[in-house]
Amino acid sequence: MGRFARQGVVSLLCLMAGAAARGQALPHSKPLLAGALGGNAIQKLNAEMAQILAQVSPAVVQIRVVGFGLSEGGNRTEAAVVERQHSLGSGIIVDPTGYILTNEHVIHGAQRVSVLLPAVPGTSPSATDSTRRRIFEAKVVGSQPDVDLALLKIEATGLPVLSLERARLPRQGELVLAIGSPSGLDSSVTMGVVSATERQVENAFPMGFIQTDAPINPGNSGGPLVGAEGALLGINAFILTHSGGSEGLGFAIPVETVKFVYESLRKYGRVRRIEVGILSQPVSPELAAGLRLPRDWGVVISDVDPDGAAKAAGVEPGDIIDAFDGQPIYSLAGLMKSVFVHPIEQTVTLKLLHGDETYTLEIQARESSRPADRLGELAMSDKGLVRRLGIIGVDLDDKIRGILPHLRSGLGVVVGARIQEATSADSGLQAGDVIRTLNRTPIDSVETLRKVVRTLKVGEAVALQVEREGKLTYLSFEME
Repeated sequence: MGRFARQGVVSLLCLMAGAAARGQALPHSKPLLAGALGGNAIQKLNAEMAQILAQVSPAVVQIRVVGFGLSEGGNRTEAAVVERQHSLGSGIIVDPTGYILTNEHVIHGAQRVSVLLPAVPGTSPSATDSTRRRIFEAKVVGSQPDVDLALLKIEATGLPVLSLERARLPRQGELVLAIGSPSGLDSSVTMGVVSATERQVENAFPMGFIQTDAPINPGNSGGPLVGAEGALLGINAFILTHSGGSEGLGFAIPVETVKFVYESLRKYGRVRRIEVGILSQPVSPELAAGLRLPRDWGVVISDVDPDGAAKAAGVEPGDIIDAFDGQPIYSLAGLMKSVFVHPIEQTVTLKLLHGDETYTLEIQARESSRPADRLGELAMSDKGLVRRLGIIGVDLDDKIRGILPHLRSGLGVVVGARIQEATSADSGLQAGDVIRTLNRTPIDSVETLRKVVRTLKVGEAVALQVEREGKLTYLSFEME
């Protein structure tokens, strides 16, 4: 499938294909097919599903990507082998003038992106040229690797859209449809339910996802997850799997995040967001007992940036975040989403619990200037791919030194972005880390890192010396 259609334990391959026939019973005591609702109800359900598909599928496109990636056989030679690769994904038309949302991993490292519009049966002779045409070259307006979203633009007008204005939040247990191009089969539709509305998949990435039980197949990435009335709930992103196939653990990016990223990418070409200046973590019963916190659930502030806006407003470590901008905070994923989608020009309202006291603070949060955001932009090319470590590395040069001005040495490889594949070791590396040595061998370039990694056998111990935020540390693991 090439480098763009990711596969493995956490597969960014692509999404949402069929859990239509599981035989679950409805809230009534008798199953649907046993006639609890009657034949008319079944016919009505069929008609409504078909109507939703007719409304949504014209705005779901197939995305074809051509780029260069590391050959699967490249690790058997002394030099890396780069080859031309092709991949498929899905996208959503969100504006009739040709703006299309998809996953960042679908177009990552692309040399050329084209968009295939779905067929329009019985197109009238009066149709415009842009509606008759089916294949368009696309330009990448901008992307945000952190949340795996990208915005494309094609030169067309009068296109059908899936409106972001009608988008809404999902509800646990509700019926959902996923539409996309699994294995290149455009306009495929599958059905499932929302398993969870705010699932944190891994601690290293605390943003919340919509979890659904619908099986997922390669080519669905970037396609929509819609509710039973056709409203957009999210954009399908990845699956969790041990077999390489669907196991009913699919995840979609929530529409709140989608709308925020779309508006920012369209207006600025990049995502502008705030930083409050706090470090938070989930509250556990043990932590609550040890710190004598007023509740044993939620999110507690573990650190406050001495130069940040929260410190200036009076926030202290040990405070529990009760609400952010008036929205109750129950989990770290919920807090991260609220911070991410907060407009940069607006004041943050933070409701905190301090012992038995509750107080509310207004914080003038500044715009984020995290080095990881800029590193992600520099890691768009696959020339830095080190697949067995699960990273895209970037050689140290003057541009990188400008982003990371306090590096302790002029040598090393910067982790520009992480990738998620079954063949990648669980190294613990993060974006912004600088790899100094591997098993005591100095690393002065991505090519050197690749050569050293190629000599490692499966199961062999690996010790990386890494500079992280100005401090040296060791990361150890077994090579996979």
